[in-house]
Amino acid sequence: MEELNEIIDNTKMGMEESIMHLEKEFRNIRAGKASPNMVASVMVDYYGNATPMNQVANVSAPDAMTIMIQPWEKSLIQVIEKAILHANLGFNPSNNGDAIIINVPPLTEDRRKDLVKQAKTEAENAKIGVRNWRKDAMNSIKKTETSEDAQSNAEIDIQNLTDKYIKQIDDHLEHKEVEIMKI
Repeated sequence: MEELNEIIDNTKMGMEESIMHLEKEFRNIRAGKASPNMVASVMVDYYGNATPMNQVANVSAPDAMTIMIQPWEKSLIQVIEKAILHANLGFNPSNNGDAIIINVPPLTEDRRKDLVKQAKTEAENAKIGVRNWRKDAMNSIKKTETSEDAQSNAEIDIQNLTDKYIKQIDDHLEHKEVEIMKI
């Protein structure tokens, strides 16, 4: 019985990780308003090490259409610009000698639709992750040496968890779609 509870707990943790990953991916999908999160995934070559942007510069959004990046070392300006271009985020950074400025263009209708598609893809990937956790749990339950009733109850618990997390993913996607399509 304890073995089954451990399987259920591990599955729940794995499914929660799928939700957290989805939320992280959704933060990277911009919805028209400038945010420091838009460049959070950019890794900068800092003396030979791939380093997150926020560890080598101050990143802010002074207004709804601008991201400002102030490196802690001026020698990093070119490196950061190159990293932003390399990240293929659709931004064209410029610098004034002290900071990097990214003007975030307003989203076109086509771009919004592309972002919704991207969000749907990320949501589907999260659902696949949840279903894989379910499949692994079901296989583990069958291998346990417990009664059929206990196994059946554990399988029901796993299915209930799966349904709960799939609904959360659908809710996150619906919210993100509204955010993206809002002008």
